[in-house]
Amino acid sequence: MRMTIPDHHLTQGERRIRSFHPHWKRLVVPAVALVLIAAASGAGLYFIPGDWEYAFFARVAVGVVALILLTVWTFVPYLQWKNTAYVLTTHRFTISTGVLNKSTDEIPMAKVNTVSSDQTFAERLLGCGTLSVESAGDRGQIVLRDIPKIQDVRTDLFRLLEDASDGTIDGR
Repeated sequence: MRMTIPDHHLTQGERRIRSFHPHWKRLVVPAVALVLIAAASGAGLYFIPGDWEYAFFARVAVGVVALILLTVWTFVPYLQWKNTAYVLTTHRFTISTGVLNKSTDEIPMAKVNTVSSDQTFAERLLGCGTLSVESAGDRGQIVLRDIPKIQDVRTDLFRLLEDASDGTIDGR
């Protein structure tokens, strides 16, 4: 899965370690909204009397309202999830967000001071959590929520930080 950093943008000797989106749990509410909006609009269309003189306009209104709600509560959150990507390489941690406007933060491994994670009980069951990365750069601490496989990401980050501090790659 190639996201945000094409291979030709990697520096010499830089390797992609992990690429991922936020955890799928961010899509639960939009999926529930999709089902509820579809059911409500279907019920609304069903209960509009066919012989009513404004039935056509009522059906169009139900369709337009359903389309607007689907866009706001389902399609936009999905696009935000799909267009949020994290890439961990041997030299940097890149956070890319945005649908129409793109924002990219890159934290060089050499500038990372501390890495910490938090998980609620539900997040532990799902295998995700909140990752906090503190760097010596302008941004200070960056908090990333809903990181999937957070323990694996932390392990990779610590290994890369250790490699960056002693000048090795993958312990070599």
